Amino acid sequence: MRMKSTYPSAAGRSRVTFVAGTAVAGLLVGVFAGFGAVSASADPGAPRISTDAVSADGSRITEVARIDEHSIRLQVHSSAMDKTFPVEVVRPADTSSPRPTLYLLNGADGGEGLASWQVQTDIPKFMADKNANLVIPVGGPFSYYADWIKDDPVLGRNKWKTYLTEELPPLIDAALGANGVNAIAGISTAGTTVLTMPIAKPGLYKAAAAYSGCAQTSDKLGTAFVKSVVGTGGGNAENMWGPPDSPEWLANDAYTNAEKLRGLDLYLSSGDGSPGKYDTVAGRAEQLGGGRTQIDGDDNQLGVETLINQIAVGGVIEAVTNFCTRNMQQRLDSLGIPATFHYASGTHSWGYWQDEFKRSWPFLSKSMGLSQ
Repeated sequence: MRMKSTYPSAAGRSRVTFVAGTAVAGLLVGVFAGFGAVSASADPGAPRISTDAVSADGSRITEVARIDEHSIRLQVHSSAMDKTFPVEVVRPADTSSPRPTLYLLNGADGGEGLASWQVQTDIPKFMADKNANLVIPVGGPFSYYADWIKDDPVLGRNKWKTYLTEELPPLIDAALGANGVNAIAGISTAGTTVLTMPIAKPGLYKAAAAYSGCAQTSDKLGTAFVKSVVGTGGGNAENMWGPPDSPEWLANDAYTNAEKLRGLDLYLSSGDGSPGKYDTVAGRAEQLGGGRTQIDGDDNQLGVETLINQIAVGGVIEAVTNFCTRNMQQRLDSLGIPATFHYASGTHSWGYWQDEFKRSWPFLSKSMGLSQ
């Protein structure tokens, strides 16, 4: 979940401020007591990527552009949502043979603004010498990457489960010459999603890594968490899954449906909400080094106000995800389903997620059949 920034406008979506973040935290406190034929790119420097493939419902890649020597940006048209979305890709260090694919999901705002893996972390650079395709979809703010039962007046049409499980994977496999072995990872709200996607599409993923997520969605805590996040973006969670007692809430609850995760390699982590090494001005400067920035207009994200927001609001949110993650650990243990868990100090913020991704990489790479 993003702390304080400016979300892109969509059907009148307004700016989310510190006050909005505090309101969400207050609610939670209350509850918590190069392949193929033709490139579609107009960029002459873009690599030759196959764009011939079309998914079963007609989704397709419409454009390919180079970001840097390791990365490309695809434009993918989703037939389910009748909209085109960017997908950022870091190619394997060695493309001489087909490689596996790791889908890496952003948090509440879908990576449309500054709160993204690309802006806030060095993970694309970290992956540049690895032999896997790193795929970062962009879009779907406040949607939980779910298939919504109704179009929302503010958030529009969301069919992200269809997009991520049915439309995008065959296009990625064809375009990148991938070997069909996949894993999925995500932060915050996507930490819920990465546990429900393998249930929705058994066999698509070998592994899932959830950083600071909450698997439960259908109990009092989970419902409040989901409704507060969707509401922060101006959406109505009943357009997503109906009233809280409807079957869709239960169907999207990985805690309740944990038995269906058997056979999947699982990595879950969370901070405890207490201030850690990135919860100081110097710590944030370290995290935002290497040319990355959160400075947006008049908002200097290295300032004291934002640090207070990170500690106060981010601390509460991370305490809740810690509670959720420990609940999930007990649930999986009771079912005899093996999983790897990691707990540490820290708040709901990017420095910790960058560290957790790197800590989980040996786990993910092994699950995808890599030696590193």
